[in-house]
Amino acid sequence: MMDLRLLRYYVAVADAGSFNRAAERLNIAQPPLSRAIQQLEALVGAALIDRSTRPVRPTPVGNLLYVQARQMLARMEDMEGMLKAAAVSERRRFVIGFVASTIYARLPELIREFRQVAENVELILVEHSTLDQIAALKEGKIDVGFGRIRFDDPAVRRVILREERLIVALPMGHPLAAGSGPLSLQDLADEPQILYPRSPRPSYADQVLSLFRDHAVEPRIAHEARELQIAIGLVAAEEGIAIVPESVRFARSHDLVFREIREKATSPIIMSHRLQDSSPELVLMREVISRKYGEWGYETPSALPRGG
Repeated sequence: MMDLRLLRYYVAVADAGSFNRAAERLNIAQPPLSRAIQQLEALVGAALIDRSTRPVRPTPVGNLLYVQARQMLARMEDMEGMLKAAAVSERRRFVIGFVASTIYARLPELIREFRQVAENVELILVEHSTLDQIAALKEGKIDVGFGRIRFDDPAVRRVILREERLIVALPMGHPLAAGSGPLSLQDLADEPQILYPRSPRPSYADQVLSLFRDHAVEPRIAHEARELQIAIGLVAAEEGIAIVPESVRFARSHDLVFREIREKATSPIIMSHRLQDSSPELVLMREVISRKYGEWGYETPSALPRGG
């Protein structure tokens, strides 16, 4: 196993281009530094520094180690900083990952309620795709995630909070915007579609594609936007139409028209957390969701406590 001290010494030599300058920066003598690099080279089984050049440079194998060593040392510094911050602070941290579209779907109201009832908890919000949330949960970077894509992972438990109805966003002057009844997917078949997000995939965009294809309709894709706000902006600019969650209707209506879809079309709102997590903060978040869902008239998922 490589000693982090040896990696720090190696990075210092590679950065300085000189054993003497690296020793000065490290505040050690040059001979022990040279011996440390030789020890590291023996562990690797290859030369890491080309000593025939001035300044000295990493060998090809040394370049590979340099990149990995810099990343490892940076992660260690991050971890040390987090631990020191946690040690001097009595406040517990609760980190929430979310996809952008859940901001429209009453997530801010849940967060406000949580802040009011959570004592001595530092709440941190991080925008993550659903796929990134799974990795962040397993790595301990977030404590709970709110997304829309069903991912199976044995280390992560998911709870489908509700199925949100999907609707069509149209430009104000679009011919299909004039009616009041629902539109069929067949009605939308020839319309230029704006999908989001462009990446990573799979994502909500794939849910929309599956919705069309499940009804034997091949959509005509005009744009793949990076995020929801860009997608609905493109709709307002008359670049096409978009299938969006119903909650978007209440956030932007001054330059868009929304129509319902005749076929059953929904997208889940999913809460994910680590399988065995029973932290007080997670328990409280589940209670908040249950209570607020009861107030809003939503059906409370069986996996959550019943709101009182």
